[in-house]
Amino acid sequence: MKLFPISLAAFLASAQAFGQAPQAPPAPGPAQAARPTQPSQAPPPPFADEGLRYSVNGPNGLSLGEAQFLSRRVGGRWRFALSLDAAIPGFIVSDSYQSTAAGEFCSVELVKTSTHGTRKAEERTDFDAQKGVATRLTMSDGGGQSEIPAPGCARDALSFFYFLRRELGQGRLPPPQTVFFGAPYQLRLERGGTETIKVKDRREEAERVRGSLKGPASETTFDLFVAHDAARTPLMIRVPLKSGVFSLELVR
Repeated sequence: MKLFPISLAAFLASAQAFGQAPQAPPAPGPAQAARPTQPSQAPPPPFADEGLRYSVNGPNGLSLGEAQFLSRRVGGRWRFALSLDAAIPGFIVSDSYQSTAAGEFCSVELVKTSTHGTRKAEERTDFDAQKGVATRLTMSDGGGQSEIPAPGCARDALSFFYFLRRELGQGRLPPPQTVFFGAPYQLRLERGGTETIKVKDRREEAERVRGSLKGPASETTFDLFVAHDAARTPLMIRVPLKSGVFSLELVR
């Protein structure tokens, strides 16, 4: 089971202050002291320190486990994490993804650790913006290393998830592009309008984003539903697979 982690740092804008030439005070009143200029304070990003919990639901609507997204701003970098633990009889899924990004959510490093049944995998991808490559290091199944061409601001799937939220919050939808999740995937998005959805026994108005994802050996579609709040909080992600539609539903 692979649920694509698709989500907003607030637009941080700061205006440069220009001083004005002082004017002479009117006579005969006393001179007035100039008021000190206060530096502008940019508001913190909506998910600069955020934790969201989701129920992992199977095609029958029953919960199979839980997923958790964490984001934190540390200095000039972002730290993103996704953990997913789910199970069906005879099969256990335990995934952990950690992403470090800078600037415009440009990836620095992605670490993936997963257990799917009896199969375990661990790998790391390092992104070199200067060289324009992503180096993928496999630390399981005998190991191995490969280099993939990457743009100067490459984004892994997890950092793109937050970049997308930022863009939606500013009224934009990212153009088609490559995202990295070990291998490179071609991602296309389109707006699906506003819908009222049911999330954990409550009805929520959400913006729908449809997506398609194509990799070297797989192709899938998904629907992302986000709230109309400043952080564009993801309310639900639905992924149709051969065995049915799986979903993540926000628990908070």
